[in-house]
Order: sequence, then structure tokens, then C-alpha cells
Amino acid sequence: MRIAMKLEVKDIVKGGKPIVCLTSYTAPMARIVDPLVDVILVGDSLGMVVYGFENTLPVTLDMMIAHGGAVARNATHAMVVVDMPYGTYESSKELALKNAQRIMKETGCAAVKPEGGQELAETVRYLVNNGVPVMGHIGLMPQSIEKMGGFKIQGRGDAGAQKVMADAKAIADAGAFSMVVEGTIEPVAKDITEAVNIPTIGIGASPACDGQILVVDDILGMYAPFTPKFVKRYVELAPIISEAVKQYADEVKARTFPTMGHCFLPK
Repeated sequence: MRIAMKLEVKDIVKGGKPIVCLTSYTAPMARIVDPLVDVILVGDSLGMVVYGFENTLPVTLDMMIAHGGAVARNATHAMVVVDMPYGTYESSKELALKNAQRIMKETGCAAVKPEGGQELAETVRYLVNNGVPVMGHIGLMPQSIEKMGGFKIQGRGDAGAQKVMADAKAIADAGAFSMVVEGTIEPVAKDITEAVNIPTIGIGASPACDGQILVVDDILGMYAPFTPKFVKRYVELAPIISEAVKQYADEVKARTFPTMGHCFLPK
């Protein structure tokens, strides 16, 4: 019997089939999604989904390493990528390398993902030249919402389209093996996919992208505060969980749980 090998950067780059990506932040979820996807992204979106922050900016390097390690230890098929959180790579390429190496060493992930376009190209090249595989992230960049003026769709108008295209080309030329294209109007995301020589992974972008990614809690109906237009919910788990908890609470109050069948009895 042939044992399936864990996917690596080269498997994502070679293309041929659409790349299936999902986020995951915990060991149990990693075990569920691992055999079904190509890439698991431990995204800094965990700041909102897991910790309840308003945005991703408060996420720390230690948070990403803790969750990244939990996921990487439980993924035997999918390639694991870990986000570099805000403030861990922007000030210098040397700091970026130090923190990227720490992420890879302490989590066992296959690659890291910082956000940025032309301004980050030199850092991406430096990371790649020092043996750190990089997945890029252009378009709407949640870590830059203060500079962008909020969660605004990118690529509108000639200047906007040219900016996102230039960012994509810069990151591809710098040596990233793939890139997330987020919150970018469809024609521009499609043009980027055709223009760059690395796979694009869309989220709120285009069906023409080489792959797609969503937040797993969004597709499972687990994250209620906000549902972006680009999210498709495949199931609504929140009410199912709520009902299970209600039944448990009712049984505890009625003293119908636990029964003797749930207890340890003398032999």
C-alpha cells in the first residue's frame, strides 16, 4: 500500500489542479481538514475568530507559533503555512528573517506568509534567498487597514488596478512561490493570475485564480459577527452546537445526567 506523502512547496507550484486552501487554528480542526485540502493556512485571522479582537493587529508572534505548532503537528497531508503577524517583519529584512526562522523552527510549518506588495519585495527576496519559502499576500491586506482606511476592495479604477498588478509582479519576481489575492475586483484578480508565473489563491477575488481560500469557521457557520460577501456557508454549526449545549444544561438541571452508566463504580 502506497503512503501519501505530505505536500510541499514544489507540489503547490507545479499546478495542474485548483489549489484547495482553508484556515485552521487548532489541532482538532487540522485533523479534520488535513486530508481534504492542499494547504492549511494558520492565519492571523485567529485574532478575530479565536480571540475576539476587532482586527488582526493585536496578534502576537507567540500566538502564531502556538497555533501554528498545534496545526503542523496534526497535518500529515496538507502543506502548512503560518502568517507573520503585524510588526514582525516590516521594520527590516533582518528582523523578518529572524522571526520567520523562529516560526518555521518552532512550528514545523513549510512556509510563512507576510502581507505586502512592492514595499515588501526586498524582504521577500531576502527571506527566500535565506531558505524561507514565502507565500505572498496582496490586494486587501488586513494588517494595513489603518493605512488603507478600512476593509476596502482593491483594484478599482486605473490607478488602483495598476497598483495591485505592480504589487503582484513585485512579489512574484522576488521569489514567492504563490500569493493570496484578497478583496480585489474580479477582472484585476483574473489579470494578475494570467500575468504572474506563480499560483494565485483567491479570497474575494476571482474564480480564475489558481486556488481559493476561506476561513474554516466562516464556511461552517461558526463565526457570526460578520459574513463577507465572498463567503459561502456550507453548514450552520452554531445552532446545532447551541442545541447540544442546551440539552446538556437541561439534563444537568434535571439531574438526568450523569447516570450511573457514566460513573465509576466499585468492582
